[in-house]
Parts: sequence; C-alpha cells; structure tokens
Amino acid sequence: HGEALDIGTGPGMIPILLCGRHSSCRVVGVDLSPEMKKLAESHLTQSLVRERVTFQLADAKCLDFLDDRFDAVFSNTILHHIPDPTLFLAEAWRVLKPGGVLLIRDLFRPKCASDAAFLVEKHAAQESPSSRELFRASLYAALTPEELEKVALEAGLTSFEVITDSDRHM
Repeated sequence: HGEALDIGTGPGMIPILLCGRHSSCRVVGVDLSPEMKKLAESHLTQSLVRERVTFQLADAKCLDFLDDRFDAVFSNTILHHIPDPTLFLAEAWRVLKPGGVLLIRDLFRPKCASDAAFLVEKHAAQESPSSRELFRASLYAALTPEELEKVALEAGLTSFEVITDSDRHM
C-alpha cells in the first residue's frame, strides 16, 4: 500500500505489475535514460493502472524528492551499473519513510572466473555473443555480499540484511 519508488525502472514493467496486483499502491518509476522512460510510458499506455504509475527522468545518486516521502523504495539490477553505489543507497534511504521497506536486488560477483563462466553458460547460452559478454561484464562489475554490507553501512543504513536469493542475485 502507499507510494513506492522504483529506481532504475528501465522499461517500467515492475511498477505496472505491482500496481496491477495491489490496488492500494502507487509507484513512481525513475530512470536516467530518456529512451527507457519513453519505453516505460509506452508500456503504461497499454496498462489498466495508468492513473497509479508515473515515470520520471532522474539520477539515482541525486533524487529530486523530499526526505521520507516513500513507503517503499526498490531497485532491480542497477546497483552494479553505478560507479559510486554509496550515493545510490544513501539517496534510496533518504527518500524512504521511517519504517518503510527498502529492497535493492542486484547481481553479486562470482568468486572466480569459472563460476562466472558457468553462470553465463547457464543463463545466457542462447543469447548473442555480445549479450553474453554484457552479462559476464555485469557479473564482474557487481559487488560481493560483503562489499554490499560495507557500502550500506557507509551510506548510513541502520537496519538491513543482505540475502543471496539465487545463484546470481542478492
């Protein structure tokens, strides 16, 4: 329920799905890419939740929202794209209401090259060579769970848990 923020919304599918499942929520989706915003708005025009979802251009490291605005803040697989993830997490925490829910899901860096190669083969074998390389690069750009814990503390998060929920996500 309430108002949520999706940071790095990309094509906007998560806010649309969330509002489709929960009639009492509204979602603001932000992305740095004008092309992603345009795509998200295109998806929204085909949706039944148009009145409860909005998309805006915004930098995850410098959000133009008041402190304590959102009941929930979430993000899916953009953390590894941000050069200074501390700024991103600090902003997400700043705009979250006290007692709100913060969910940041991202890739985690494999322990070794053979683990990365296994994940690329398992999850991207049918993709083009360039897509497989992008996935491999994303795995290497990701933090480890221990690094994420350190970044979260540096960002000022006071209560959090880092959970590994798949063979490649935390």
